[in-house]
Amino acid sequence: MIRPLALVTGSFRRLGAAIAQRLAEGGHDVALHATRPGEPDAALVEAIEKAGARCEWFAADLADGAAAAGLVAAVAARFGRRVDLLVNNASCFRASDDATPGAESLVAHFAVNAAAPFVLATALAGQGGSAVVNILDQRIAHPHRDQLAYTLSKQALAEATRTLAAALAPAVRVNGVAPGLTLATGDYDADQLDRLRGLMPLGRLPTTDDVADAVLFLATARSSTGQLLFVDGGAGMVRFERDFVHLARQPG
Repeated sequence: MIRPLALVTGSFRRLGAAIAQRLAEGGHDVALHATRPGEPDAALVEAIEKAGARCEWFAADLADGAAAAGLVAAVAARFGRRVDLLVNNASCFRASDDATPGAESLVAHFAVNAAAPFVLATALAGQGGSAVVNILDQRIAHPHRDQLAYTLSKQALAEATRTLAAALAPAVRVNGVAPGLTLATGDYDADQLDRLRGLMPLGRLPTTDDVADAVLFLATARSSTGQLLFVDGGAGMVRFERDFVHLARQPG
């Protein structure tokens, strides 16, 4: 039996790697992607192979329209068959972009976070694929003033999810997963995450496994399209005034 083929953008490490591994464990062969040439984490490749899946990796700068447009075809050619599932995980995020963004920042974010997922989804549909899962952000429910270019681009992707679901039906299902704070960077104080957990309605932050499970569910949910699934500890129900990195810090 031929395993369905999944392309996960931005999947050499971190959240994208967790998604790719879970899809492999769930029965998919996996095409891994990064912006620049290189190799994915060795542990990821080992886990995918242990699951009995085939994986190959690809480099494409999704800010380059031509590179984005050719990625699905390149994956299909390497594997010798169509791409069945696309997970648009790659993202442009400028953590320092807290002021009102200029045109350059808007274009940079929209190119990777909205235009490329649209181009990839339509390419998948054109070669006979059947499902797209877009990785969004819980902030789309209650946007705040930080990283406006990033937020606007994710809001655009959320609307594109619903619009493409209608445009590509019945052949292709298009859904989205909106994670909360999942993998903290070094910008967070040592105890800040514990305090942030306490601000969530569920008293917890999502894990990469939680997000990967949601992607696998939507990848196989044959009666669901146009849906946005929040995996965020309930953060999407709360209006936060700032990005999480600015919240629950110790005074001083």
